[in-house]
Amino acid sequence: MTKYLRTTSSRHPKLTALYSIGKSVQGRDLWVMVVSASPYEHMIGKPDVKYVANMHGNEAVGRELMLHLIQYLVNSYETDPYIKWLLDNTRIHILPSMNPDGFEVSREGQCDGGQGRYNARGFDLNRNFPDYFKQAGDRNNKRGQPETDAVKEWTSKIQFVLSGGLHGGALVASYPFDNTPNSRMCRSTPLCSVFQNYASTPSLTPDDDVFKHLAITYSSNHPVMSRGVACKAGTPAFNRGITNGAEWYPLTGGMQDFNYVWYGCMEVTLELSCCKFPPASELPKFWEENRVSLVKFLAEAHRGVHGFVMDENGNPVEKAALKVKGRDVGFQTTKYGEFWRILLPGVYKLEVYAEGYLPREVDLMVVEQHPTLLNVTLHPAKRNDNLYRHPTVGDRLGPGPSPSYHSQHSSPHTNKPASDGGIFSSITSGFNNFVSNIFG
Repeated sequence: MTKYLRTTSSRHPKLTALYSIGKSVQGRDLWVMVVSASPYEHMIGKPDVKYVANMHGNEAVGRELMLHLIQYLVNSYETDPYIKWLLDNTRIHILPSMNPDGFEVSREGQCDGGQGRYNARGFDLNRNFPDYFKQAGDRNNKRGQPETDAVKEWTSKIQFVLSGGLHGGALVASYPFDNTPNSRMCRSTPLCSVFQNYASTPSLTPDDDVFKHLAITYSSNHPVMSRGVACKAGTPAFNRGITNGAEWYPLTGGMQDFNYVWYGCMEVTLELSCCKFPPASELPKFWEENRVSLVKFLAEAHRGVHGFVMDENGNPVEKAALKVKGRDVGFQTTKYGEFWRILLPGVYKLEVYAEGYLPREVDLMVVEQHPTLLNVTLHPAKRNDNLYRHPTVGDRLGPGPSPSYHSQHSSPHTNKPASDGGIFSSITSGFNNFVSNIFG
């Protein structure tokens, strides 16, 4: 894989950049390939998105599909207007293998079982992230592993708007939350097979409409997943090929909940094959089934609202805290003052806070055809004003910021945001004609 990635990057230097976010327990690089018209530099005003595959080492389909996706994107740039638009307006980061050590000990043709699932220390990486619902953690996520620590650091440095975690062993798009406040079991325990026969309780996010839409975007473009057929007798069948994670089975320390709660990145878990490590001869079939879904899903980063938060002099306001009113998972601006939020068509209020500035509340409208551009100017607070205080929940977890999930029972803000008087934001224009086809 390393040789393939290096060769591809050298052949397509204008569209790709290869970097490592860290090393596995056994010292293997965790390679990330950026595919974009601007592979080495962030494109101001344009979103970063990511795919993470093979965090369970024996789930190999996602790993292989990521290599196919990289090749497909670079080969199609000059001939496919849709792909050209996507790469001109998005930076796509692809981590083909988060668990290369586990992959090395897994075996082709093993559809079930746990050989290679865990990292070299025996940890399940998809149970190793901080968890909002169970901050005390258990044995598996009390001790951070180098692979998860690398992903956490990576996610803290790049403000990803959208993410997909690629898995195998089922055929479904699963969306947050994975955990519940009273979760007592997970699929990795022997009791899980017993409890799977009973319906679990959904654990819905404030952005449940968006997460359902993202999951359906993937499943509806997949000819098999969309049918919601069970992999085999005794396993679940999923209506439209989607499920809420906790309703399927609750788990603690999952990556998709971490991305969403800590950094406001909307991540969906994509289970791509009933067999975890199918024969290599079946890979062409999996590629054809997932090709359109993989591309269409990433394009959803261009749905909703995006813009800049600036001061009165036009300077960017970094780390301004934003929240869509009624959706208590926040997000922040970048060092350039940029922000993005995936939203479905409708009317919303955006709350904006930054230290030393008066808070604001801005009305905006989201339409179906293209994202809404919204630029917000913040005015400095006077010394005797009640200043912004960053909203927090509970204790800080690890080196990153506090979770961005805010309690609905008490407001951390001491004064009401100033309103923009109901003036709707302007809407982006100048997109190519084919942009209207993105949201298929």
